[in-house]
Amino acid sequence: ASFRYSSIHSLLMAFCRLKRKIEQKLIDWKNTENRKPLIIKGCRQCGKTFSVTAFAESNYENVVYVNFVKQESLKLAFKGAKDVDTILMNLSASMRGVKFIPGSTCIILDEIQDCKDARTALKFFKMDGRYDIIATGSLLGVKGYGDDKKKKKEEEKTASVPVGYEKIVDMYPLDFEEFLWANGISDNIIDEIRKHFNEETPVPDGLHVPLNDLFRKYAVVGGMPEAVNTFLETNNISDVYEVQQNIIEEYKDDMVKYAADEDKARIRECFESIPRQLAKENKKFQYSVVKKGGRSSEYISCLQWIEDAGIIKRCYNTCITELPLDGNAINDYFKVYMGDMGLFVSMLEYGTQADILSGNLLGYKGAIFENLFADIFTKMGRKLYFFRKDTGLEVDFLMRYRGKCTLVEVKATNGNAKSTRTILKNHDVYHVDSAIKLGDYNVGRSDKLLTIPFYMAFLLNEP
Repeated sequence: ASFRYSSIHSLLMAFCRLKRKIEQKLIDWKNTENRKPLIIKGCRQCGKTFSVTAFAESNYENVVYVNFVKQESLKLAFKGAKDVDTILMNLSASMRGVKFIPGSTCIILDEIQDCKDARTALKFFKMDGRYDIIATGSLLGVKGYGDDKKKKKEEEKTASVPVGYEKIVDMYPLDFEEFLWANGISDNIIDEIRKHFNEETPVPDGLHVPLNDLFRKYAVVGGMPEAVNTFLETNNISDVYEVQQNIIEEYKDDMVKYAADEDKARIRECFESIPRQLAKENKKFQYSVVKKGGRSSEYISCLQWIEDAGIIKRCYNTCITELPLDGNAINDYFKVYMGDMGLFVSMLEYGTQADILSGNLLGYKGAIFENLFADIFTKMGRKLYFFRKDTGLEVDFLMRYRGKCTLVEVKATNGNAKSTRTILKNHDVYHVDSAIKLGDYNVGRSDKLLTIPFYMAFLLNEP
C-alpha cells in the first residue's frame, strides 16, 4: 500500500497550533556562519515537513520545495550531476516558474532517503555556498535495506553519504513540554514548576492537580502532531485512537515497502510483539516471545530495522551502576519501548485509555509507566539504561544527571523503592549517592532520595 501524503497547505493548516522545539534549532542553524546543509531526521508523521516548511516560509525570500516521494521524476535532476548549476538547471526544466536566488533561497529536499544522489549532492551545495539546503528523512537508517545486493553495490559507486558536509538533527514527536504548550501552559507556569523542582518544595494544588491531569492525557494522546491536534480540536479519545491506528498501519506499510522480501514478515512480527514483551514480569526482550522457538539470528536485524526507522527505542541493562553508562551496557540484554507513548497505548486493549485517564496507570505490569518515561527521556535525547541483577535488585532507569550516575524509580504508589534504598546504603559497592523517585505525589526529599511528581520528569534534562 502506498504511503498517504497531504499537501503542504493541509499540513500547515493541520499543525498550525503547535509550537515545536525544532524551531529554535532551525533558527540557530540559520544564524551559523558557513552553515552546512541541514538534515532533519525523525520517524514518520512527527512533524518534520511542517516545521521545516513553516520556518523556510518565514525566514527566506524564496523557497523551493522538492518531495522525492510525490515528485519521483525530480530524482533525475540529481542523477550524475557533479555541480550545483547543473542540478538547478535540471530542476528548473522540470518545475515551472521555480526561481533560485543566490543568498535568499532555501531549497527543501523532503524524504531525501528516496534519492541517494540528492544526499550525495549536499556536498556540492556546501562547497558552492549560494543556497541554504534543508532536507528531511524519515527512513534514513533503513532505506535501501531491501535492495538487491548487486543493485545496491552499483548505487554505492555513484551515491554516498557526504560525511563532513551535512549537519543532522534528530526530531521526535511532541515531548511533554511541547504538549503542555499545546494545551495553553505558558513558559511562566513551566518556570514556576522548575522553581519548585530546583528548590525541592511542594507544588501548590492549583498547579499540581491540573498538571497531573495533563500528564495522564499525554499518556493516552502521546506526541504525534495529528493525534495532538485531533485531541485539541475534538477532545474525543476515539478520534485520537483512529489517528494513532492509521499511523501504526502506515508504519506497517513502510515495513512492506522498504524491507527485504525475506524480512518483511519477521519485522512485522517483532513490531507486533512489543506489547507482549512489556506485559511480562521480566521485560527483557525475548525472541521466543516474537515467535515460539524464535532465535536472535532470525530477528536481530529485523529489530534493528524498526529501531532505525525511529519507531522503537532500546533500554540496555548495565552491569554496574557507574559512569559511563554506555560503556557498561550489556548489548544483548535490553528492553524495547515504543518511541511514542500514544502509539504504544493504541496497541493495547481498547479501554486502556479510559483507565489511564481515570488515574489508573497500574495495568500491564508496569509497562505503561515504563514506556511513558522511556518516551519522555528519549525525546530529551537521552539513551535508555536500567539496572538488574540476579539477586533481585532492579531499578527502572539509570541516567547521567548533573554529572552523576543517578537512579530513577517509577512508582505508582508510595512504595519504598527497596532496590534503590539498598543501593544507596551500600555506596562502597555501588558508588551511587543520588536517586529520584517519580510518583503520584508532590515534591519531597528523604536523605539521598528526591521524590517528584510524574509531570516533572521532563525537567531531568541536565547531563
